[in-house]
Amino acid sequence: MKLLLIVNPSASSVTARGRVVIAKALAADHVVTVAETARRGHATRLAAAAAADGTDVVVVLGGDGTLNEAANGLAGTSTALAAVPGGSTNVFARTLGLPDDPIEATGALLDALSHGSIKRIGLGSVNGRYFLFHVGIGFDAAVVAEVERRGSLKRWANHALFGWAALDTWIRKYDRKRSHFAVRVEGQPTVDDAMFTVCLNTDPYTFIGTRPFTVAPEATLDRPLSIVTLRTLDAIPLARILSSTLGSGKRLRNDRNVSFHSDVTHVEIDGYGPVPHQVDGDYLGDVEHLELRYEPDTLSLVIPRATPR
Repeated sequence: MKLLLIVNPSASSVTARGRVVIAKALAADHVVTVAETARRGHATRLAAAAAADGTDVVVVLGGDGTLNEAANGLAGTSTALAAVPGGSTNVFARTLGLPDDPIEATGALLDALSHGSIKRIGLGSVNGRYFLFHVGIGFDAAVVAEVERRGSLKRWANHALFGWAALDTWIRKYDRKRSHFAVRVEGQPTVDDAMFTVCLNTDPYTFIGTRPFTVAPEATLDRPLSIVTLRTLDAIPLARILSSTLGSGKRLRNDRNVSFHSDVTHVEIDGYGPVPHQVDGDYLGDVEHLELRYEPDTLSLVIPRATPR
């Protein structure tokens, strides 16, 4: 097979040695070209050019943001996307069942390729941009923005940095006294007092160390989107909500401060002023309106065998 290996050299877990080992392993059975990203959005252009050139699979060694960019370049083509975790959290690769170690994940990828384990999946889109696993609107996007302002620390203090940013944003930088936006799902009552919404194409929402942060167990690549909205960020209900997400996540459905919508194909977000949003872990700015859609049969994806999702 003809492969393009896209490497993000700035990703948290990418090393020069690891890149060489992975490229050699892929080249043992395939024709491999290697390209490095140099700036934000570069992976989209590299992936789109590879698809136009007849490449069979684009392999991404990087984090969730680089994967998202490549997916946007491959959407609507027959060229498949494959993930090798090289970021700080690697939500999508781990959700697929890949090991978090990039060398081990390469072995699983080669096994999948040898058995033709490729499937078409649906993606979500937000204001025309595709996402693989989720879009966060409101509080979590404000946290991601705070982390990105200190991006130089991310490689060395990933989980600690996110923890600090979440606490600092909650205490000082996100207004917890007023609602920030309305969530409108066709055919359902409007949620007009939203503080934080996540729209998921898969679950978990993220990982804390080795523990999945589960908010919508029904969200899988075989179904439309799930929408989870928090109506409060007050300390006591928020602690209860966080406790549930570190378990099965099912108790969230009985919490009066949480709103759920499953199998959603279209949702609109109307802000009461500019609202921050992040896509697959990358902050994309503050906007007053977001339109999210489920886009079926959009991307070919290499799936490790025996993956649970």
